[in-house]
Parts: sequence; structure tokens; C-alpha cells
Amino acid sequence: MKLRLIRLLIISLAIIICQSIYAQDGEAGYEFLNVSSSSHIYGIGGQNISIIDDDINLVNQNPALLGKEMTLQLGLNYMRYLGGSNFMGATFGLKAHEHGAIALGIQYYGYGEMKSADPDGTITGTFSPKDVTFNAMYSHDITDRLRGGINLKVVSSNYERYSSLAICTDLGVNYYNPDNDLSLSLVLRNLGGQVKKFDDTSVSLPWDIQLGWSQSLTNAPIRFSITATNLNRWKLPYYDKEDSNSTSSNIVRKESFGSNLFRHLVFAAEYVPSEKFYIGLGYNYKTRTDMSTYSRNFLSGFSIGAGMKVKMLGFGVSISQPHVGGTTFMFNLALNIKDFLN
Repeated sequence: MKLRLIRLLIISLAIIICQSIYAQDGEAGYEFLNVSSSSHIYGIGGQNISIIDDDINLVNQNPALLGKEMTLQLGLNYMRYLGGSNFMGATFGLKAHEHGAIALGIQYYGYGEMKSADPDGTITGTFSPKDVTFNAMYSHDITDRLRGGINLKVVSSNYERYSSLAICTDLGVNYYNPDNDLSLSLVLRNLGGQVKKFDDTSVSLPWDIQLGWSQSLTNAPIRFSITATNLNRWKLPYYDKEDSNSTSSNIVRKESFGSNLFRHLVFAAEYVPSEKFYIGLGYNYKTRTDMSTYSRNFLSGFSIGAGMKVKMLGFGVSISQPHVGGTTFMFNLALNIKDFLN
């Protein structure tokens, strides 16, 4: 029975990967799937798959971070994003058996009210574009230090009279050594494709291969993390002004070995004096270079966050400012219902 299950999973994975690669022929889309729903992760660079904490808001980044210790935990998240957008969601976890756990969640991405117009420019009204993601997760303890997880996502998008439906999955594995607080993770994100296209337009999902490392210092309450993203492609060019001192310079494409390398990496450092408190700082070079043609400030690419647990309630906040007119703020709550019942 186990052999048949393994064969079925391998075949399913092969089909999903082939579908994902085939779907890359379409235009890129669904980038909202790369926005973290965890204030902890958003505060340390926006991408992290290896942080170990009793916080169910982390599991949307890596399903292998879900565990039976999160049973009856409810996570809520809210983000005030760029351009007046508002993102929010909820995740609820349950113990499946002695070595497994499940979680259900929903994420809503609203982009405010926009004007609709005819091809000749005549305003016809307003509409509110939005994306919604429904997800179901399962994780299993392979050994006492190795855990695997899968996150199945159904993605619905509605932009005025255009709509689409996509199905994708995240596959993750995490190794954690509690003796020296070492965590290593591998995640394949957004493997899948569209079920219903936008009219006749095919849009690909932002599938990604990620590696993560987190390690605490032996004699100090400091934890470092490095997350490598977009490992399915090496070249990550960006655009910048030809002359950074001029306001009217031409926009040119930039690419070098150094920029490609660092646009793959997200760095983080945290002060963690106890399991109930942390302060984190992250640096995302890709975010900084993506903002290079805008009114970027010194803080672009940096983010900061903090979190605290008080009895049955945990909360976290984070903030980032990619450019002078675009401050983003995120807030999380994690409610341990099992502590309330006890």
C-alpha cells in the first residue's frame, strides 16, 4: 500500500512539474502568490522557508513547517500593501495523527476600486479587482528531525469582466536539529497551471525552487537565515537609469554575475532572547533593484518586524518601505484555542 502511494505521488509530481514548465509559455502572472502572509517572514526579507516557531502563519511559506504542535491554532493576517491594496487571510491547523497535521486556509487580495472604460476612453463605471486563494495542507514527520509537507491551492482571480481559475501546489521538506537550532528547507512553490484562462489569454504561475538555512549562535540569542529563491532560473535582469544622477536618463537593462547572485538571496538576522519574543531585520536585494527606476530610498530592500506571545495569544508586526511613497505594514495574530480549552 505504501509503495503504491509513493508511486502515485511520484507520478503526480511529474505531471505537475511538466504542467508548470509547459505553462511558462504564457505571460507571467499570479505574482500575489509570492507575497508572504506571515508578518514574521515579511519582517525578515519577505522570503523565508526555514524559521522554526510555534506560529501557524509561517506554514503558507513552507508546508513542512506545519506540525501537530499547531493543532487547534488559528492564524489571522492583514497587510496594507502598495497602492492602497489590502490583503488578509486566515489559517487553521489540526492534528491528523501521531505523526501528521492538516491545515485549511484562505487568502484575499483586494486592490481597491478602479475605473472601467471603453476602448475609446469613455468611463463606464468602476470595478474592484481581487484574487482569492483557498488552500489545504498536510505534513508528515518522516523522522524525528525530518518533515515533509504539501499545500494544495485553488486560485481564483476576477478583474472586471475577466476571470480565471488555477490549481497549484507547494511541496516542502524541512530538517531541524533542536540541539543546535539548525534548520534546512527545500520548497517547490506554485507547481501547476490554469484551469480557466483570462478570456483567451494564457498566464503562467510563478513557480519557484527555494532553499533555506537558519542557524542560531551557540552563546548568543541571535539567529541568522539565508533564503535562496528563483533557483529554477539563473538570470534575473533588472532595469535602471543609465545615469543615476539624472532624472531624464534612459532606462537600461542591467545584468551581471554579482547582481544575478544577490537577486537570488534574502538575508535575515533576529534577536530571539526567548520563545516568546523576537525582533528581526531582513534585506532583499531583489526588492531594492526592482525599485531602482522609482523614487527609491535608502531603506528600500530592508524590512523589520517583531513578535510576542502572551499566554494563548501571539501577535507580530512588520514594516517595509520599498520606495518613498510605498510603505507597507503587516499584522498577524495566532490564537492557541487548545490552551483556552485547557
